[in-house]
Formats: sequence, C-alpha cells, structure tokens
Amino acid sequence: MRGLRIGTVVGIPVRLNWTFLIVLPLFAYLIGAEVATIAEVMNETMGAGIDATAITGGLTPWALGLAAGLGLFGGVLLHEFGHSLVAMRYGYEIDSITLWLLGGLASFTEFPEDWKHEFWIAVAGPIVSLGVGAACYGVFLLAPTGSNAVLFVFGYLALLNVVLAVFNMLPAFPMDGGRVLRALMARTRPHAQATQQAAAVGKVFAFLMGLVGLFTFQLLLILLAFFVYIAASGEAQQTTLKAAFEDVTVADVMTRREALHTVTEDTSVAELMSRMFEERHTGYPVMDRAGLVGMVTLEDARGIREVERDAYRVEDVMVTDVATVAADTDAMTALRVMQEHDVGRLPVTNEEGELVGLISRSDLMTAFNIIQTSGTPSVIAGRRMGEDGGVL
Repeated sequence: MRGLRIGTVVGIPVRLNWTFLIVLPLFAYLIGAEVATIAEVMNETMGAGIDATAITGGLTPWALGLAAGLGLFGGVLLHEFGHSLVAMRYGYEIDSITLWLLGGLASFTEFPEDWKHEFWIAVAGPIVSLGVGAACYGVFLLAPTGSNAVLFVFGYLALLNVVLAVFNMLPAFPMDGGRVLRALMARTRPHAQATQQAAAVGKVFAFLMGLVGLFTFQLLLILLAFFVYIAASGEAQQTTLKAAFEDVTVADVMTRREALHTVTEDTSVAELMSRMFEERHTGYPVMDRAGLVGMVTLEDARGIREVERDAYRVEDVMVTDVATVAADTDAMTALRVMQEHDVGRLPVTNEEGELVGLISRSDLMTAFNIIQTSGTPSVIAGRRMGEDGGVL
C-alpha cells in the first residue's frame, strides 16, 4: 500500500495513505457531533462525572473530536508496532507501517509459516491495544475533578482501544483473530490447508459484517467487510501458489534462449506490431551485439500512432531499466518481482548478465494449473531428469 512517508521508527518506515487524510477529519466530525451523547454514556458506564455543558460550546466539540481521532490512530499505530516488533524479534523484515482508511497495516516482506511465530505476532497487536487502553484509563482515573476535556478524551480512548483489541480478535482472517485461528489450525495440518480453512471462515465473517453494516447504515463496516473478503481471498491464493511452486525454479518454467523471440533496437514499431500479431507475443527482449539492452511490450508500442509506426524504432519506445531474475530463483520470488515492478515478464540472466531465457506470468500460471491438476510438480521433476541425462 502506497503512502507518504512521515518518518522511521526502529528502522520501520511509517506512511500515511491518502485515505487517512479523509477518514481523520471524518472521525473528528463524527466524534465532535456526538460529544454530549458520548459523555452521557461515559458518565453512566464509567462514572466519569463529565459536565456535558462544559464541552459542547463553541469549537470545543470539534477540538475534542480531533484530539480523540488523533489519539485513536495513535493507538492503531502502536497496535501495528506491537505486531512488527515481535515479528522483528523472530527475524522477519517489516517493509512499512501505513495508516489508512480502515486503520493501520503492517506490511511484511514475508509472512511467517511457523504457527508459533504467527500466533505471537498476531496476538501482540491486541495486547498492545489493551495496554494503551489501560494507560488511558489510568490517566482518566488520575485526572482531577472538573477537567472535563481530559476525562472525555482519555476515557473515550480507553474504551475505544479495548473495543479495538476485542474486535481485532474476531476470527475473520486476515484480521488478528483470523491469523490466530490459522496458527492454531496449522499445528495439525499443512500451512496451505490451514490458510484455506481460515480464509473460508474469514469470508463468512466478512459477509456477516457486510450485512450488519448494510442494515445499520455503517459505511466503514461495509468497507471493512469488503477488505476482509478480498484480503482473505488474495492471501489464500498466494499461499496456494507458494505451496504449488515449492522447489520449482525459474529454470523449470522459463522459455530458454534458443527458443526465445527477440528484437533489435533498430526494428521499426510497425514491424514489431506485425511480429506481435504473427507470433502471438506481447513482449520482447531487445538485443544488440553486447547483449540485453531493454524490453519492449505492446503497451510501449501502443502509444505510437499507426501512421507514424514506420518512422519510430524500438529504441524510441523500449524500457531500458529492466528487472531481471536468475535461473535458480524460485518461481514464487519471480512472481513477486513481477508484481512489485508491475510487469508481465522478466528476462532471465546469468552471472555475467547474459540473457538465458524469459519467464512470463502466463508461463507461471500454466505451470501452476498443470501442478494443481497433477497434484504434485512431477512433470517438472521429470523434465529435470531428462535434462540431466535421465529417462523421461
């Protein structure tokens, strides 16, 4: 998730997504508009003793709403640091923490597959939220009588952080409770199977949350339900891919150099388009005498008007800053590189930087479908035996 980097804490970049700039004023407004009602509830449930008339005049409600909103997202940020610091203790790398529309998101470079690691990483966030709630409640208890603003903000944050901890422990994968569920399931079954089952439970909870949000007119709950459903589906798919591609390398899937179609820098865009049509390829490595110099795709050529394509050359439209992978890179890493660079194919190079093949997203998906159909990557194992001089 992209966002504006606002700083780094213990080596973890902290970012603000643009949606945060929408939801913070919205939260401040919603809290400010209900200051009197919230104060009344706190008086009844916590014995807060807040004088509602003292906090409802002038700009005070909006100032309290902003303070409570900032405090809420501060608690969310600490919640994500709880996950991140425990993960770092286990040796996992944290790409960033991002505040966005639905709270916070800690982006891991790699998700843990050890069930104990995942369990403690998952519960760390809610434990921190409970700690933040307890600290806010401590300030609330120590606040002198008559300090209505302090009582309101810290009493409200105490309640909200406890609610945040409890809500996050719902078994709606990939929320914290869903990750705890997967960790417990993974004790007795393969990680991929546990993920599929936890994701199925998460989708059910997402559906229920969506219904509640729909009937109570809570847009944020509907958005959260949509996010949970999409995220559960996506992570389940990624885990299935990872399991299928275990021990599969780029060399097993790529198109090798001798069978590879390439173009040169001085090829006209018109000829390039003609070759794409005839050869049914939408991307080519660009070569010169020294070797690989770039990649050109249908998207690159499409920007040239048809009447001008004879005048333009591949060197005018190709991309020269090309991501590459080695032949011994595992297939899942190659797919991740494609996703990070938003490309559909990667040149495969050796240690000298020479082109030895090309791997595309369609190559990976075809291999995945074959592996899924056969149940094991036996076809790839057989191919290796054949290349090593064995019997196919």
